[in-house]
Amino acid sequence: MKIDSNRSSGFTLIELLVVIAIIAILAGMLLPALAKAKTKAQGIKCMNNENQLIKAWYMYALDSDDYVINNYTIPGTEAAFAANGKFDNWANNVMVWDTTSRDAQSCTNRDWVLRSPFAKYLGNNTEVYHCPADTFLSGVQMKAGWKQRMRSISMNSNWGRSDPSETKAGIANSWGYGGPWKQWHKTSEIKKPSDMYVFIDEHPGSVNDAFFIVQWGGGNGEYPATSNGGQWGDVPAFYHNKACGFGFSDGHAEIRKWQSKNIPVKAGTFTSGPADIKDQTWYVRHVAEK
Repeated sequence: MKIDSNRSSGFTLIELLVVIAIIAILAGMLLPALAKAKTKAQGIKCMNNENQLIKAWYMYALDSDDYVINNYTIPGTEAAFAANGKFDNWANNVMVWDTTSRDAQSCTNRDWVLRSPFAKYLGNNTEVYHCPADTFLSGVQMKAGWKQRMRSISMNSNWGRSDPSETKAGIANSWGYGGPWKQWHKTSEIKKPSDMYVFIDEHPGSVNDAFFIVQWGGGNGEYPATSNGGQWGDVPAFYHNKACGFGFSDGHAEIRKWQSKNIPVKAGTFTSGPADIKDQTWYVRHVAEK
């Protein structure tokens, strides 16, 4: 048999194209599965964070005559981490988009978080405050070399003292919704602990202080802050395939998947917007009691 001495031992162009096409098909099949696995892993970690936070919250109350940890608004939080502040909020930071203010310093200052009386109940683990899916930074923060802001989780505004000027017993009516809604200061004051959440993953464009309000002002219906068409106040997170982690006051944690359209993050501005009425109904009915 005569052998063609001019034929190359390598692949032909057609053969290379076939191999590349097969690799592309396999990659197209594999990448969605990998992305789904990554999202599931992040969701599991988020649930673990919520579980640790809610257990620490309970342990703090057990050591404090049933009083829960302070949960300050922006002015109260800023007073807590002022130069002569007591650092006595549950989370001593305010999430902002700049790099130069004292609030910006609090975004990444682990020492300030560890000065909270809450920190020891978490074993000084500051990672539990942050969702692994939250990678959002402003342009100036990325230019400054930031890797992440420190906190993605906030606390239901209906829990605890809202300002350092309040007495230990706090205010009677809800800071966020007024009467007839009650502000809880002890774990024993709540009627249905399995229905009311303490911790929530907050949207990166909405999170500022660690004080989460479902809508500005009270509502006239069965639940606080209701609206006719559906509206967010502070916005929950849309991580983990449009889902959000919650830690409830009975000690359990769960993920809620939203039907609402995700709201894009715009660094430098506060995010709010419309919600699917079913989502709004769910999240307002788990936030306060009369």
